[in-house]
Amino acid sequence: MNYPGNIKKTYKSSINYKNRGMDLEEIINEACKYYVEKDIAVIYKKPTPIGIVDVDYSNMTIKKGYFKEPSTLDYNGIYKGKYVEFDAKECHSTTSFPLSNIHEHQIKHLTKIIKHGGIGFLIISMNSNYYIFKGTDLLEFINNNSRKSIPYNIIEEKGIKILYNYNIGLDYIKGVDTLLKELN
Repeated sequence: MNYPGNIKKTYKSSINYKNRGMDLEEIINEACKYYVEKDIAVIYKKPTPIGIVDVDYSNMTIKKGYFKEPSTLDYNGIYKGKYVEFDAKECHSTTSFPLSNIHEHQIKHLTKIIKHGGIGFLIISMNSNYYIFKGTDLLEFINNNSRKSIPYNIIEEKGIKILYNYNIGLDYIKGVDTLLKELN
């Protein structure tokens, strides 16, 4: 395309998966911060455990490192006396959520959380909507289906739709309230 002054602009068309999911995490982080500030819940993003091999102390940067162990789920904390842990997942498919987005160690961890009375779930961003998808529904689907993805209509039907709030971020705590009602 030529702009005034005969300046030619070219655009690079490449897909960068490096920060996939960051937008969803950013609006969840906003909500977590709001909930802590307003004393509603104490939920934080968990850091990934990293082992440091080499550091450049002149500019305080890590030059070489490794993941110590697989991370479990992205967020954990407490709300109304209940342990809460969840993962944020963005999906660009409009028809189904690929189970390959969830690692085996995450499924095992989610199973343990539920077994011990905690609240575990996914927050899924799909088709410009946000849903809480209960860990129990996820495990039931995995155990009773040979499919490699969850159809969108199941996420719509079983998921709890949550909304973005300009002042809060992704106001997921209302969905957690729904999960708490189901437990009682």
